[in-house]
Amino acid sequence: MPTRKHWLPALAVASSLMSYQSHAEVSVTITAASDYLFNGISQTDENPAIQGSIDWSNEFGWYAGSWASNVDFGDDTDAEIDYYGGFSNSINEDMFYDVGVAHYTYIGGGGSSDINYTEFYLALGYQSTQIKAWYTNDYAGTDAGHYILALSHSFSINDNVSLTFQIDRSTSLDDDKFEWDTNDDSYMHAKAETAFSWQSLDFTVSVEKTDLDYDDDVKLLGTVSYTFGL
Repeated sequence: MPTRKHWLPALAVASSLMSYQSHAEVSVTITAASDYLFNGISQTDENPAIQGSIDWSNEFGWYAGSWASNVDFGDDTDAEIDYYGGFSNSINEDMFYDVGVAHYTYIGGGGSSDINYTEFYLALGYQSTQIKAWYTNDYAGTDAGHYILALSHSFSINDNVSLTFQIDRSTSLDDDKFEWDTNDDSYMHAKAETAFSWQSLDFTVSVEKTDLDYDDDVKLLGTVSYTFGL
């Protein structure tokens, strides 16, 4: 397995920050999903997923958290647990940015941790439009450089319903180490998603598609989430 730098789990960082930041919030979100789609590709063999996260943020824009889900890659890997932290702030009334780091870990089998990797991300937004980039030099433990570029735009239908369109491209920088498709180092993914709330629950319904030869079916994804503060 490639040598990795040790990343302090985001929740440990959050604990230390909370010790001297009094104006901070901690929330927990539990989600039931019809599938776990990662940029349009199922991580659960097109089966349902139970997911959860714990998030900390303060009034200055710092945040940290952890997210988990069941997965099914056809081997002994059972779950994914991610840690992340970053800083988000407004540039002016219309523009904002978000920068951070995420560490993806996998558990279950003896070799599950071989695909662990760390990724850096940067987002720039103008009103309801956002462009976001992710980069890693060790995608899924393959020692391949990889980046994702995404462009999204959201519309508010009313106070309770929103609609988001997104298109993104995932690209391997070392196709001799990792390819998305046969002789293809990249793929495109498009998504249309509506989000709304009812009672204390948050819902999303999305239609997604990739241009991968082996996974080009149109997918329908539904989620229901409940969030509460600590």
